[in-house]
Amino acid sequence: MTVAEVSTTSIRGGEFLIRETAASQIFIPEEFTEEQKMIAETCRDFLKREIWPRLEEIDHADSPALISSLMDKAGELGLLGTAVPEEYGGFGMDFNTSMLVAEATGAGNSFSVALSAHTGIGTLPILYYGNEEQKSKYLPKLATGEWKAAYCLTEPDSGSDANSAKTKATLSTDGSHYVINGQKMWITNGGFADVLIVFAKVEENGQTDKNLTAFIIEKSSGGITMNEPEHKMGIKGSDTRQIFFNDCEVPAANMLSQRGNGFKIAVNILNVGRIKLAAAALGGAKKVASQVIGYANERNQFGVPIASFGAIRHKLAEMAVRMYATESASYRVGQNIDDLIGSFLAKGMSEADAKLKALEEMAIECAIMKVHGSEVLDFVVDEGVQIYGGMGFSADAPMDRAYRDSRINRIFEGTNEINRLLVIDMLIKRSMKGQIDLMTPALAVGKEIMSIPDFNMEEDESLFAAEKKVIRNLKKATLMVAGSAVQKFMMKLSEEQEIIMNLADMVIEVFVAESVLLRVEKRIGLLGAASSQLQCDIALVYLNNAVEKVNAAGRSAITSFAEADELRVMLMGLKRFTKIEPVNLKDARRRIAGELIARNDYVF
Repeated sequence: MTVAEVSTTSIRGGEFLIRETAASQIFIPEEFTEEQKMIAETCRDFLKREIWPRLEEIDHADSPALISSLMDKAGELGLLGTAVPEEYGGFGMDFNTSMLVAEATGAGNSFSVALSAHTGIGTLPILYYGNEEQKSKYLPKLATGEWKAAYCLTEPDSGSDANSAKTKATLSTDGSHYVINGQKMWITNGGFADVLIVFAKVEENGQTDKNLTAFIIEKSSGGITMNEPEHKMGIKGSDTRQIFFNDCEVPAANMLSQRGNGFKIAVNILNVGRIKLAAAALGGAKKVASQVIGYANERNQFGVPIASFGAIRHKLAEMAVRMYATESASYRVGQNIDDLIGSFLAKGMSEADAKLKALEEMAIECAIMKVHGSEVLDFVVDEGVQIYGGMGFSADAPMDRAYRDSRINRIFEGTNEINRLLVIDMLIKRSMKGQIDLMTPALAVGKEIMSIPDFNMEEDESLFAAEKKVIRNLKKATLMVAGSAVQKFMMKLSEEQEIIMNLADMVIEVFVAESVLLRVEKRIGLLGAASSQLQCDIALVYLNNAVEKVNAAGRSAITSFAEADELRVMLMGLKRFTKIEPVNLKDARRRIAGELIARNDYVF
């Protein structure tokens, strides 16, 4: 299969690299229904009414009572039960709608962290892995906010290497309960959570299990103590604690799933957290962008608003381009997950199993979007500080909190370095297992760079034909470098983390650039070309940026392992596959920025 073939069946995770997707096969935000838009507006109204006027109070609260009470109010509106099925007191929304809720609430700073920890990693393990008795007992109260949830995985010596945790669970002599002993740290909502999802290794007859087991522990069980809230760089209003388990007794019936299945639970729940974090980061970025645009229009220097200066317009346009790209790719992934859930349900899977299988299938894309979304938010807030100038450095201006609160997102849900490693690791493992065929197209690309280019091909006049060719070539560049690296290092590639980081950056840019282009193509089909001119500008600017990034990452990787003739041939191939017709990007950015400035808001 070549990268030029258009997929007509459900896409598998990572397959975007070797299959061309049609615009009709993706979901774009312009397709959200009025009902979905109303749900998002309800979330935004809640932030405007309850959260934004109290940001300072939230950050400096002496106890977790304030954030807990705000969670109660969110529960009254149904914001805590969006993903919980109706039979357990929730709304049973599809995945992309829950993504929209994550985006809309993502502009809530510390409150957003508390909300997402409860609705995501706090609730979903029970929803996806709990038995019927556990679901019936816990989900209704979690959906309303009567009970709050926290997720206890990280320990002082186990962060990215989660399965090295030392917390122990020992079965009682009569088999009725487990005794938990250990320490957890960085536990969001720890100070007010009623229900804890705790990961420990079962110890029996002096032997400790290799893999974690998950337990549902009620705070009222006893044997639980905690430190005072952590003092943090940002998200100061989220309650983050160390929690200690000292002979904490938990009923054996509260084991979640099966013994030794905890690490799998942790990994799969993190897949949800990663793609939802991308959506939340987008919501935060949009809020910051709107503030920055307003400030640029109000702030006068040399007798005119700073928004009139080309350097400022460049920054505003780049913010918009990158946010639009994150949005395009995030909801593409969300719909892929929804489509896969539907496919698995049709095959007879239970709803929980179908959701888990879909998320596992799209784990590569979830990791991609976690990286992209968090880094776009960081870019937006950093440029926001710069546009605010001296006021950007003042704690009295909004960029201070935005800048500090943003930084954690590159660490949450697995650091961006870990996620980059995972993207390539999962691609290679799936290829080795025969789940996706990467080597055949990689070998085809190797042959292509040794051949003379065909300059007599018929001109394709379809929409975005030239740009789609660029995307196909970016895929070829990625396959060329990845294939050569795998052949060079084989099983030792995992030791070459610098090269893996380069490869991950190439993969990320390919996926996101394609997503933007497909969105704009579909938008034109739905709303017409006349109303999509600025979106075309956005797609072209992002594509040009992506070409530069793929070229730079590819060159860095190639020069790290290739020599002599191989080096020259691969660099020649990289140059061939990262060509794009020059366009006036300055004018494109000015048009994009002009719309933002005229509307005094982020409008895309």
